Amino acid sequence: MDLFSKTTFECSKLITQRYSTSFTLGIRTLHKRFHFPIYAIYGYVRYADEIVDTFHSHDKARLLERFRHDTRQALDEKISLNPVLHSFQQVVHEYGIEWELIEAFLHSMEMDLDHTQYERVGYEKYIYGSAEVVGLMCLRVFCEGDEDQYQQLKAPARSLGAAFQKVNFLRDIRSDFEERGRVYFPGVDFTEFTTAAKKQIEKDIEQDFADAYSGILRLPKGAQMGVYLAYLYYKKLFYKICSCPPSRILKERVRIPDQNKLLLLAQTMLRYQFNIL
Repeated sequence: MDLFSKTTFECSKLITQRYSTSFTLGIRTLHKRFHFPIYAIYGYVRYADEIVDTFHSHDKARLLERFRHDTRQALDEKISLNPVLHSFQQVVHEYGIEWELIEAFLHSMEMDLDHTQYERVGYEKYIYGSAEVVGLMCLRVFCEGDEDQYQQLKAPARSLGAAFQKVNFLRDIRSDFEERGRVYFPGVDFTEFTTAAKKQIEKDIEQDFADAYSGILRLPKGAQMGVYLAYLYYKKLFYKICSCPPSRILKERVRIPDQNKLLLLAQTMLRYQFNIL
C-alpha cells in the first residue's frame, strides 16, 4: 500500500511539472514535507480544470459529475484507483481539508460549463471557488493542524488566491473569449476593452496583493519562501500586464521568460536567507 500511495503522489508531481513550471519552482522551495501534499492538491484541481477547459469533444458535464462522484467515493472509502484522487484523498484526510472547500471548487468548475458572462455576485462566487479555496486547502497543509494559525491566515490566503486568479484572467482574456466564449470580469465587453476598464481591474488586483502580503510574512517558515516566490512571480507578471495597453492584451498572452523565473528564484532565496522578504 505504501508503494501504491507513493506512486500516486509521483503522478501528481508529474502533472504539476508538465502543466506549470512556475508552480513547480514554487513547490520546490517549500520544505520537503510539503512537496507531495501540494503536488496532490495541484494535480486534483488541474484535472478538474482540464475537464471544463479542454475536453471539447466529450460530454463535459457528465465527466465533471463523474469526477465529483469519484471524489466523494475516494474520500469515503479512503482509496481510489485513480492516482490523482487517491493522493488527494490522503491529503484531505491527513490535513483536515473540509468538504465545503472541495464542493465550492467543483461548483466553480461547473459554472464554467455554461457561464460566459458574470455579474459581480457570480464573479465573486467563482473567484472564491476556483482560487480562494485552493489557497485555503494549501493553508491547511501549511498550518499542520494549528487551527488558530489557520483562522488568522485565512483572509490573506484568500486574497492571494484571488490575486493569482484575476491576473490569470487578464493574461488569458483573449483565449478565454475566443476559445471558450468567456469574459470573467463583470461589465467588461471584450470587443471594447478600454484603458479605464483595465485600470479598474488592476486597482482591484493591487489591493488583493497588498492584503495577501501580511499573511505571507506570518506563514510557517517551511512554507514562507515558496509562497513568497509565487507571490513575486505573479506580481512581476501583473506589472508586465499593467505596462501593456489593452490592445496588446487582446492580441497576445503576456509571459515571463523561464530565465526570469530562475532569476526570481535566486533573488527569493537570497532575500529569505537574509530575512528581508
